[in-house]
Amino acid sequence: MNPTDLLRAILPDVLIDNFEVDRFEKTDTSFDIWLDEKKVQLREDKYNNEVIAYGFGEYHTIQDFPIRGRATYLHVRKRKWLDKSTGEIFSYDWDVSEFDGTRLNAEFVAFLKEGD
Repeated sequence: MNPTDLLRAILPDVLIDNFEVDRFEKTDTSFDIWLDEKKVQLREDKYNNEVIAYGFGEYHTIQDFPIRGRATYLHVRKRKWLDKSTGEIFSYDWDVSEFDGTRLNAEFVAFLKEGD
């Protein structure tokens, strides 16, 4: 089994498609998973040389459903982008409407929709 398939079984697809696992820790009481947004520009910025990666925002910790009796915490951070032509620093908002009816909780949806 491919590790990505395993992750898809326990985490929302929007995370696996758009974020990379940076670190994982297991304790007696919890699983902690750190995820960083992939360095992929949206279609409208892909060929714009003025938009460049500009680091990351802060980690946001979201408690997910327990796994094997342990609390599960997702530590997720979005990438920042700089538009050199305007000096604007921004993050992408993710359209999560396609995930209605899934197990995405309100806190996670709000994080994906927020801009910096």
